[in-house]
Amino acid sequence: MTIAIYPGSFDPITKGHIDILKSGAEIFEKVIIAVSYNINKQGFLPIETRLDLIKKSVIDIPNVEVDSFEGLTIEYAKKKNAKVLLRGLRTSFDFEYEMQLSQTNQALYNEIKTVFLITKPEYNFISSSSVREIIFNKGKIDEFVPQAVAKYLNSKYYGI
Repeated sequence: MTIAIYPGSFDPITKGHIDILKSGAEIFEKVIIAVSYNINKQGFLPIETRLDLIKKSVIDIPNVEVDSFEGLTIEYAKKKNAKVLLRGLRTSFDFEYEMQLSQTNQALYNEIKTVFLITKPEYNFISSSSVREIIFNKGKIDEFVPQAVAKYLNSKYYGI
């Protein structure tokens, strides 16, 4: 079975993330969307909330598992017997960063391969940080995040 790990902070998960995940799930037998966290950092959403919202957002994708990890992604991939890291690209800036990360991961563990997928054009401007900025400025986020995330954030920040 080919297992791919889709690592990230997903703080919060966006429609762009889901687009990449769905494409990966069509290619690989199993995709683990793995929320990385650092106990020394405070995220926008608590890790448990992120995991819950991701699970609700991917319920219709049967070969996706939701998990979290701390430490190096490459060590987590080894633990899960994954040979592929799945990464999404939106812009050329993403490519520069992701290429360097991919090469570092390969240097740490030669058996791992990184697969880059490009999000659909309608999602290429969406990022978790832009969603957070919109929320902080009392804007509407429904078109940028999955329904479960929009419902949670609208309730928490706007009382809707």
